[in-house]
Amino acid sequence: MSVGTASPPAAAAPPHATIPDPSPDAITVLVVDDERSNVESLEKIFLREGMRTISAYDAKRALELVRTHRVHVLLTDLMMPGTTGLDLLRATKQVAPDVEVVLMTAFGSVEAAVSAMRDGAYDFVEKPLKRVSIVKSVRKAAERQRLVAENRSLKDEIKRLAHREIVGSSPALRRVIDVATQAAPSQATVLVLGESGTGKELFARYIHERSARARGPFVAVNCAAIPETILESELFGHERGAFTGAAGRKEGRFAKAAGGTLLLDEIGELSPSVQVKLLRVLQEGEYEPLGGNTTKSDVRIVAATNRDLVAEVSAGRFREDLYYRLNVIAITAPPLRSRREDVPLLVDHFLGLYCAKNGRQRLHPTRGALDRLMDYAWPGNVRELENVIERAVVLSRNETLSESDLPDHIAVAAPDVATPLAFEIGTTLDEIELRVIRETLRHTKGDKSLAAQLLGISTRTIYRKLDGVSE
Repeated sequence: MSVGTASPPAAAAPPHATIPDPSPDAITVLVVDDERSNVESLEKIFLREGMRTISAYDAKRALELVRTHRVHVLLTDLMMPGTTGLDLLRATKQVAPDVEVVLMTAFGSVEAAVSAMRDGAYDFVEKPLKRVSIVKSVRKAAERQRLVAENRSLKDEIKRLAHREIVGSSPALRRVIDVATQAAPSQATVLVLGESGTGKELFARYIHERSARARGPFVAVNCAAIPETILESELFGHERGAFTGAAGRKEGRFAKAAGGTLLLDEIGELSPSVQVKLLRVLQEGEYEPLGGNTTKSDVRIVAATNRDLVAEVSAGRFREDLYYRLNVIAITAPPLRSRREDVPLLVDHFLGLYCAKNGRQRLHPTRGALDRLMDYAWPGNVRELENVIERAVVLSRNETLSESDLPDHIAVAAPDVATPLAFEIGTTLDEIELRVIRETLRHTKGDKSLAAQLLGISTRTIYRKLDGVSE
């Protein structure tokens, strides 16, 4: 075989001309052929094309190089003594599935090459090789390798960012996290309260992941999303023939969560009959599938609701004994308006998530956009902020996230100066002072002198209080 015989000879290099070394990010081609002259010819071709080459004269050595070097494209002869190119292809896909393989084959072996493509080869080129064809095939294979690697990296990044986590460092959030951290290792039932969109499920997952049941399943049930007529079956399961239409046995959520944690979201929506059955689980540690026998319950229950369960008990819509069984440890997910200092952190988190998800270069908010986002009251809490950021990422035509990318009701909203600050009983004076200073600075756009005048303290006091936090 000769390389380049079917294409015009390349112009002779001028005297003393040298071929520059490939760049650090050049394509690396592993050339495999038992004919040394062919390997040398291909090395010269790829070097002139700015590619880096490594070579082997048999499949065994080639596989060693695949294991020890970063290879983008493997270019191998199909018919070689001993281990064939097809065997090398299969072994390479086991060792380094990202490497793209191009086969060189004689005319009579085209059928075998086509078959090899079903085993993962990217392309094949026929002998005698044409310089243009071989370079084109290798470049296309390298491009595919790059795109596949980028796609996998992007998916990994999205998966990492999409892992739901509690983002923030405000005092209001830290207090709740501290209680959740203490409660997690126990077996106690936890009641997570809070407005819609505050991340109640995130707190439930946080507790599960730090409990002795972390290796078990985490099963979430939205009690409000399941019709009352089938909720009992969804929770506890049923046996075949338990009711009309029960054609087979169904495993309930309690069974699926065995050994783990069951989140009963929107617990305030439970019907009285299901409340009775849930009370039995909490009291006796057992339940009965519809039409089945008593089964031991091996789950930890975390319940969540945005309703005022005390008011529901007073109105007769929620059982008082069930409420006290659920309310062993109660935590309240703070609304976003009570932890506005977390807004920049949340914005950064969601920008990372949705820029990666939409294949966009990372956007960064302008100062004006961040001010608008921090001024807004967020009645829909973190969920509303997440939706706003996703919308902005999709619609923005700029390299930054500006005020024009925000919905009108946020972009033009007046600062929410009238919203009073609220503090839980037990909040330390230091935390209250720091929160008041931060909120005042937010409304003065960071002007410490003006903030000091409004608060009736010295600018030095503001610096001292803020420096105390960093220490």
